[in-house]
This record gives sequence, structure tokens and C-alpha cells, in this order.
Amino acid sequence: MFSAVDTIWVLVGAVLVFFMQAGFAMVETGFTRAKNAGNIIMKNLMDFCVGTLVFWLLGFGLMFAGDGPFIGGLDLFIQGDYSGAFPTSAFVIFQTVFCATAATIVSGAMAERTKFSAYLVYSLIISAVIYPISGHWIWGGGWLSQLGFHDFAGSTAVHMVGGIAAFIGAKMLGPRIGKYTKDGSSRAIPGHSLTLGALGVFILWFCWFGFNGCSTISMTGDDAILSASNIFVTTNIAAATAATAVMIITWLRFRKPDVSMTLNGALAGLVAITAGCDLVSPIGAFFIGLIAAFVVVYGIEWIDKGLKVDDPVGAIGVHGLCGATGTILTGVFALDGGLFYGGGFAFLGIQLLGVLSVAAWVGVTMTLVFLVIGKTIGLRVSREEELDGLDIHEHGIASSYADFMPASEAPFLAANSIPVPTPQEAIPVVNNSRPGSKMTKVVIVTRQSKFEALKAALDGIGITGVTVTQVLGWGMQRGQQEYYRGVPVETTLLPKVKVEIVICKIPLDLLLSTIKQALYTGNIGDGKIFVYDVENVIKVRTGEEGYDALQDEE
Repeated sequence: MFSAVDTIWVLVGAVLVFFMQAGFAMVETGFTRAKNAGNIIMKNLMDFCVGTLVFWLLGFGLMFAGDGPFIGGLDLFIQGDYSGAFPTSAFVIFQTVFCATAATIVSGAMAERTKFSAYLVYSLIISAVIYPISGHWIWGGGWLSQLGFHDFAGSTAVHMVGGIAAFIGAKMLGPRIGKYTKDGSSRAIPGHSLTLGALGVFILWFCWFGFNGCSTISMTGDDAILSASNIFVTTNIAAATAATAVMIITWLRFRKPDVSMTLNGALAGLVAITAGCDLVSPIGAFFIGLIAAFVVVYGIEWIDKGLKVDDPVGAIGVHGLCGATGTILTGVFALDGGLFYGGGFAFLGIQLLGVLSVAAWVGVTMTLVFLVIGKTIGLRVSREEELDGLDIHEHGIASSYADFMPASEAPFLAANSIPVPTPQEAIPVVNNSRPGSKMTKVVIVTRQSKFEALKAALDGIGITGVTVTQVLGWGMQRGQQEYYRGVPVETTLLPKVKVEIVICKIPLDLLLSTIKQALYTGNIGDGKIFVYDVENVIKVRTGEEGYDALQDEE
């Protein structure tokens, strides 16, 4: 006889955990550049779809079809009976969505430079073999569960597995073009929409109540009701504490509260509390969230600046480091057996052993997987594809935003970052040392996807100042024909970028040849170059005019 209450509870949990895919998609899309938005969405969609099929075919059996110490068994297409208080099908869908969560974590860390085909192969393997085997150790009756290892909802089983895989993948891929300078310094590459990123975090926080709370897989009896209620509270407190602490840390370090890092802080608290949410008190959850805040801030910085691993969304720090931290801290703050509650070091040692064992398993297997993919179909897209954006090359879409102009990717100085002198201090200094110097204005209108290549080419010949505007328009061809679901789109306005440059020192012929070389593809839409004479230029700060106003030397 099945329990209606327990069955509904498990199915609601499955729905909420499934909806986390939307949260991950929004976070990863918002924290990366607009030219890759469609590619990110596609990866988050297809890792769930591919993962569902192979977990049904093979992965579920490896995880649950047996009680061996290291592996479950073979149960192709799930023929066995795994029912209890609820049907087998309810258990299967609940476990499937957890598997998909582990797989999708990697997408953000490897964003903007990974081949779509390579990502599909990775998703298939982690869902079919790697996640199910370590999951068996923890949740399927394997050797870690027999030792007493505790990971209630997946700080290690789900999040650290995804975080370690993300680290291996991002390290082997290498950084995005322009991420690090020649001397190794890290350069910020801002995402195009904090709004999308914040929406994703709120979705994930909402769904995490199902991720953790519904992992009780029961609401029958007072004990289950009390446990689920406590889990909701500890989950929320850890997330709120971590986000608040990260806000304060960044405020003190950078003089401004960092928005994207604070959003990551909320996720860090959620990941860290997931292992012990059922065993700790609200006070324990507070300290787990507080510790996770420091781990995520300094961990992401260490990964970026110390290890030189380019992780656009902070997935390695959030899921890898905080997943491990939360699992270990369960051995410290658990009310029953925790170090701070008289349990000694035994439980803590088991937690540490589990973290190290799973990290070793995932590290070795994912290294082999990515090596094989790299030697066969290849992991990384070409330089041209990366600069143009994966949307156009991998999926044939010029922009994921149609007629809407995405936010500029160029960083801007804060309005108060430069002290403003009084009018008396701003004494004009006119220098006409080169009267009659010819000044020329060059305006380029081209497709947005070519801007990175153009910028790199201009840097190469010493252009130090440009003005960039995102515009909409069409040329004589009245827009390139596009299709949506096989139906022609009535294109009128296309997203373009307009770049304006004024020169007098650099030869005009050199500039024009550089621009043409950077933009030329031979296809309609390469753009136009307009050349104008300039009568005068005045630098407002110093009062310099003409040739001297265009020089940046102090």
C-alpha cells in the first residue's frame, strides 16, 4: 500500500529540483556574455535531456540495483522494483533530477569556449557512469554509507561531483581569450545581465527547499514532519547568512558591496548546508553559512588569480569548495555525533574520508574523459568562433535577444572613481606644438560578433581610444534572412556595433588596412568604414588642442 502523502511529497520535490535547471540556466546566462546566451541555454536543456536517457538506460542501475560496496548493478531501462511508501516511478524521477543537477554545474565553468558536441559527450558520461557510481557509495548502500558517511541531500554526491568535474574541464580548456594579461594578471569579463543572474539565484533558492526538504522522502509521522520543517529553516538560515557575510566581506575589501559575488554567496550557503541540513540546529546552520561565505569569496579569488583557472560563473568555488566544506562541517556541527557536541573526531574523520574519496574518483575519471574528448572531437572551439560568440557558429543565431540590444560588455569607470577638481584648479593648458597636424575620424559599423576581433586588432597597432555604441540597422540587403523553427523570420533591424576613432599620429592607411583585415569574411554584413576630416580636438581636462589632445602620455 503506497502512501499518498509520501508520494506527493517526493513528486513535488522532483518538480522543484527539475526547476533548478531554469535557475542554473539564468545564472550562467546572466554571468556570461550575450553572444553566448543561446549556447548556454542549449547546454542546460540538453544535459538534462541526455542525462535523463542515459540515467534511465544505465546510471540508475549502477547506483541502486545492488548493495555491493563499490557499484550497484545492471538494470537496463529500470526493470526492477524499488518501491516503498511510494512507487518505483516516483523514486526514479526524484533521482533523475538530482543526477541532472550534478551534470549541469559544469556548463557555467566551461562556458564561452566549449564545443557543444564535446559538452554533450561529457553530459552523457557523467550521468551514465561517474555520478551513479559515487552516488552508490553514498546513497545506494555502498562502502561510504556503510561507514556512516552522511550527505543528506548532496553537498558531495551532487555539488562537489559537479564542482570537481567543472574544475578539471575548465583547467584543461584553458582561459577565455583576453582573460589574463601577458604578465598573468586576471582581467574581469563581466556578464551581460545581473538581472538574469539574480533571477536564477532566486529560482535556485526557492527550489532548494525541495532539494533539501523533500529529501526526507516522507511526510508520514511526527518525526518526518519535524525533520522537514527543521530542514527548511536550516537551509534558509545558511543561505541568508552566507549572502549577508559575502556582502559585508566585499564591502570592506572593495568599498562597495559586490552584487555578483553576493549572489554567489547565497548559493554557497545553500550548497554547504545541503549535507547536514537534517542534523544541525539553526545555530549550526548559521556558522556553516558564515564559513561558506569566506570559502566562496577567497576560494573564487584563489581559483582565478592563483590557479589561473577561468570560471565565468564561480561554479568551482560555489559547488566544489563549498560542497566539500559543508560535508566536512557536518562532522563538526551535527547535534548527534558532531565534534562540537561531544562526538569526538570519528564522525568528522569519516566525513573527510568521503570527501577525499569522491574527489579522487571524479578527478581521475573526468580527467580521462576530457582527455579522450580533447584527442578525438576536441574540447575547445576555434579562436574565431570564440571571438564571434558560440551562438552564431554553434547554433546559427545572430543574437539571442532579437531586436533588443543587450547591455554593453565594456567596463565603465564609476562616476566617483576620479576626483573632480574645482573650476579654479582646472587651468587650461593649450599646447599647439604641432599646428596643422591632420586629424581624421574613422567610423566603423559592423556586426557585434566581430567587435572582439576588431578591438584586438586596434590594440595591436596602438589605438588607445575608441567610442563604442550598440545600434540597430540594415544595409542594402535589408537584413540577413534567418529562420526560427524552420519558418523565415521577417528581419528588419539587425544588431550592429558602431566604433568611432580619431587619429593623427597613426597613419590612416595602416588603420584602414587593419580594420579591413579584422572584419573581412567575404559575406554580406561585414560592415562599412566611413572616413571624415576633423577640424579640431580639445581635451577637456587639460585644455590641450589638436595633435596633443589625442596623446595619452602624461
